[in-house]
Amino acid sequence: MWCVVGQTNRYSPLLQSNLNDPFGFDMSVINSLVPARFLVITAHLVMVITIFWSRGNNVKSCLPLDFTEEQYTTEDNRLIIALSVTLCLFAIELFGFFSGVSMFNSNQGVLSMACHCSASVSLSFFVFQQWECWVYWIVFAFCSVIPALCELVLIIAVFGLKKKPM
Repeated sequence: MWCVVGQTNRYSPLLQSNLNDPFGFDMSVINSLVPARFLVITAHLVMVITIFWSRGNNVKSCLPLDFTEEQYTTEDNRLIIALSVTLCLFAIELFGFFSGVSMFNSNQGVLSMACHCSASVSLSFFVFQQWECWVYWIVFAFCSVIPALCELVLIIAVFGLKKKPM
C-alpha cells in the first residue's frame, strides 16, 4: 500500500515497513535493480556477440604457434558450441525476465547482476588480452549457467507448480 504524504514523495512512516520485502530491500532498490539487471545482461550479450565476430584471434591464442588446420577447426568448433549454448541460456534468462517471473525477484536480480557483470568484465579481457579458450568455459560455468539454472527453477515454480512470482 502506497501513501504519499503532502506534495513530497515521502511515504508515511506507518506504511514504511510495508515497502520492504522479506530480505530488507527497499522498493526503490528493487525498482532500480530491474533496469540495472537488464543493462548488465545486455552488456554480457554484447560481449558474447563480439566474441562470435572476433573469435579467430581467440582461437589462435588457444593453439600452439605451429598449428594445423584441423586443430584450428576443432578449437573453433568448441568455441562456437560454447557461445551457442551461452546464447541458449540467455534465451532462458530473458524469457523469465520479460515474462515477469523474475523481474521483481530481488534475489535473482542481484545474482544475475553479479554474474553477468563479472562475465562482461571477464569477457572483455578475454577479447582484448586474447586469453586461452579454456578460460571461456570457466566464465561460462560461473556466469552463465548459474543464473540460467536459477531462472529455470523460478520458471518451473511459476508455470509448472503455479507458484506466485516473488
